[in-house]
This record gives sequence, structure tokens and C-alpha cells, in this order.
Amino acid sequence: MEASAQIAGSRKYGASITYPYGKNLYVNMTNHCCNNCDFCLRKNSPGSLYAENLWYQGGEPTKEEIWEELSSRDLNQYCEVVFCGYGEPACRWDDMMWLCDKIKEAGSHLIRINTNGLGDLITGRPVAEELDGRADTVSVSLNASTPEGYDRLCHSKYGLQALPAILKFTAMAVLNVPHVRMTVVSTMPKEEIDACRALCESIGADFFVREYIET
Repeated sequence: MEASAQIAGSRKYGASITYPYGKNLYVNMTNHCCNNCDFCLRKNSPGSLYAENLWYQGGEPTKEEIWEELSSRDLNQYCEVVFCGYGEPACRWDDMMWLCDKIKEAGSHLIRINTNGLGDLITGRPVAEELDGRADTVSVSLNASTPEGYDRLCHSKYGLQALPAILKFTAMAVLNVPHVRMTVVSTMPKEEIDACRALCESIGADFFVREYIET
């Protein structure tokens, strides 16, 4: 069942719906993103280190189809189920919360959400409180210490509103999720990394510098 569900999903949408990497299982929620970051892997490849192809063609799987594939796997063999993929998972926030509930109902599985932190602006409501009891870890891409710097690097559709919204979302996530971290890419100048670290620590989140992947 496991192999047939995964193959059927990949054939229908032309991309991996779930994909294991290391000790974790990743969930590819969507192609959509409200940012157009200069460093984004999407600019260079349809896949990643994790899967050969993550770019959906001709539509995206429904939440039920994603759950069908997730439930076909033995989730106990993974350390974490990670919502990530090739787009911003918060673009399908309600579907993601539904899937978190399904995963938690199926067992004591750890869930991580990798996000740009713009869920409040994407959904039009404050959403961090909805993570309580659902997500065990939230990893937020910070990438700049000022609204202007974020706009230059990430080219968000929300412009200068983006960074303040990210900080607000993250501060609320700290109150509702056991582990929250903010990340930057390693290619940033040291002074900017230090400024981002101070900003992150001021709202109570952990800080992590991730290596830049060019291809």
C-alpha cells in the first residue's frame, strides 16, 4: 500500500507529496509562496537534496490525498513529520492544521513546520495560537534585521509589513509551541547575522544559521 500510494500521487501531480530525508519525513504542501527570495532554491531547480521533483503540475493534492499518502507510511520510523516542501506551507494553513490533527490522532508523532512566518498576513487572522497542541517545533526564516532589508532580500508581496508580521507571529508561537527557532542563511554578513540573532533572542526564540544551498 505504501509504495502504490506514493507512486500514484507522484504520477498524478508530477511531484513528490511526501519524501524522507535523514530521519524525518517531509510534506510538500504547495508550490505557492508570497515571497520571491534571492536565495530560494526554486530559482535553480525543480527538486532539492530531498527529492528529485517537488514542483506540482496541473494542480495540488487535496488534504485528503496528502493524508492518504501519510497514513500509508509507518510514521513511527521518523523522528519528525516536517511541513516544508517547495512553497510556503502557510499558504494552505487550514489544510495543514487539519493534517496536524490527523497525524496527532494517529500517534505521538513530532511535527515541525518550516515557514516564512507570514501566516497572519496570508490567512488574514492571527494563527500562532492554532499551533498549540499541533506543532512541536516551528522554524521561521528571518533573513534580515530590518523591514527594508527583508524587502530587498525576500521581495515579499507584503512589502514593509512583512518583517513586523513575522516577528509578531514568532513571538506568539513562542507562547504556544515547545520549540521555536528563527533562521538565516550563512551567506549574510556577520554584522547582519549578529543583528538577526539579537532580534530573535529578544522575542524568546532560538537562533540558527543554515547553510546556503545553491543547487
